[in-house]
Order: sequence, then C-alpha cells, then structure tokens
Amino acid sequence: MIIGLLAALSASAAAGMRIALPLLIIGLLHSELWSQVPVLSRLHPAVLLTILISWSLFELLASKSLLGQRILQIIQLLLSPFVGALMSLTVVKTLDLNLQPLWVFGMVGGILALVLTLVQVGWFFRLRGIPIWVVCLEDILCVFLVLFAFQAPENGGLIALLLLWIAIRSSKAWRDWYKHQG
Repeated sequence: MIIGLLAALSASAAAGMRIALPLLIIGLLHSELWSQVPVLSRLHPAVLLTILISWSLFELLASKSLLGQRILQIIQLLLSPFVGALMSLTVVKTLDLNLQPLWVFGMVGGILALVLTLVQVGWFFRLRGIPIWVVCLEDILCVFLVLFAFQAPENGGLIALLLLWIAIRSSKAWRDWYKHQG
C-alpha cells in the first residue's frame, strides 16, 4: 500500500508542475494509450495525442517568459487538482494495485498538485517571475517524477514528499516575511 501511495504522490507532484506533459508521458509509456486514465479513455487517442502534444509544447515554450508563466499559472490553478487526481488514479490502476478506496488516492493527488501549484504562484509573485533555470529544472523534474512513478515509485514518492516539505517551508518563510513587512 505504501508503494502505491508513493507512486501516486510522484505522479500527482508532476501534475502540480505541468498539466499536459505528465499525461502525454503516461500515454507514450504504455501501449494502451490512455486506456487506464479515467476520463481521457473516452476520447479518441489521435485527438487526445494532438491536444496533449500541442499543450505540452505550449507549456514548455510559454513557461520561459513572464507573460507565459502568468497565463500557465492561471490555467494550472484551475486544472492541477483535477489532473493530479487523474494522475494518481491512473498510476493505481496501471500498476494493478488493489488499493481501496480509490477516491482517497484521487483526493490526495489532487491536493498535492494544488499545493505545489500554489507554491509556484507564490514564488512567481515574490520573485516577480521564476528564473529560466528553475523552469528548466522543473520541466526535467516533471518528466522524472512520471517515470519514477512507474519504474521506481519509492524514489518518486520520496521526491514528491521532499517537494511537499519545501512547499511547507516556503509558506512559513512567506508568513515570516509578511509579518516583518507589516
């Protein structure tokens, strides 16, 4: 059960960084092309592949400019809980883990994705834009988290928990900074 939870955390942490890229990687990793993804399995694979490739390219290119980062953050705030839940449920189904109740894993994944997205938005406003090297590191980490969710769930889950710890530390640092400003 712990390994399944760590795998779900790894996948949902990737959804907290990017929306389409983790879904695209899941589809390309498995021969069934999104048949295990709860909502996306109803769409035709060619249409879904086109949408995910287009959106992934937009995410990768737009995240390198300030306006693009802002647009992506608004969309990610709206969609990251949903995609995080989808990612965690997909990992549980794909790995054939007999974990019940599934909705708990979906909620945990969605909340983790939302928390990581909120931390990104906070850093964006605090730094007045996220540096390019951080964005590139985030893209690479997103890909590795999805790969780790299926190949090495312990490592991916530990990275996701480390990201959650960094998010908690960041919120404490923001609170202290805000107290000193007032």
